[in-house]
Amino acid sequence: MKHLHSGKVRDLYETDDGLLLMVASDRMSAYDHVLEPGIPDKGAILTQLSLWWFDQLADLVPNHIAGQGPDLRSVLCRKLTMVPVECVARGYLTGSGLIDYRRTGMVSGVALPPGLEDGSRLPEPIFTPSTKAPVGQHDEPMTYPEVVAEVGPDVAEQLREITLAVYRRGAEIALERGIILADTKIELGWDADGVLTLGDEVLTPDSSRFWPENSWSPGHRQESFDKQFVRDWLTSPASGWDRASDAPPPRLPAEIVERTRERYVEAYQRLTGTTLTG
Repeated sequence: MKHLHSGKVRDLYETDDGLLLMVASDRMSAYDHVLEPGIPDKGAILTQLSLWWFDQLADLVPNHIAGQGPDLRSVLCRKLTMVPVECVARGYLTGSGLIDYRRTGMVSGVALPPGLEDGSRLPEPIFTPSTKAPVGQHDEPMTYPEVVAEVGPDVAEQLREITLAVYRRGAEIALERGIILADTKIELGWDADGVLTLGDEVLTPDSSRFWPENSWSPGHRQESFDKQFVRDWLTSPASGWDRASDAPPPRLPAEIVERTRERYVEAYQRLTGTTLTG
């Protein structure tokens, strides 16, 4: 197989028959850095959870999956021409959306009611796209008119409709299992016939915020089953890292690695109702 690309988390190869083999590694990325060491079993969890979600979403949007790869962390995929927009849906206010809201009263140009706090549920899910920045640069929020200018009105409306439909389906299924889906990012691209298709991963702890419903309480940072746990450690005094400096982030302590793995495993098990085997 021909190696095509290595990203922060995934490695991409082309097979002899023109398909792509996408391999999810155990690498953990945060704040545009790949961290050391990796999180054991993370790649397998991301791949198998995405496959489970692709099945749950199949009636809403087609996906790029062509078959299982040689192990739990890999899948065979059809090639897509990716949309030049990060498609994000939010049902709750936190993270960069909270920062945007506190500064402007809006998120990606969508006006929100006053008085919302960290973790507040929004009146309805919103589409909050961002740019796809080159490696090493930050994605920037986009307003809906900016998306229209980038891809045209028809495609922009499709992106919004698909992203919100995926979020609503994911949030409904997750809540049945005691998990709040606060927000999520999806990747869409055109297949060989020009059909918008779901690619990459979907509704994983890398691309989504998962909160335990029984402890949700607006006004502070929520407990989570996702990579926010690592982000929080990196920005805490315990890490000793100055994010504003040019210094690389510190190595993850063994305790942080294990507790992160536990969160990814719990998200997988709660959502799918199965354990990861093979």
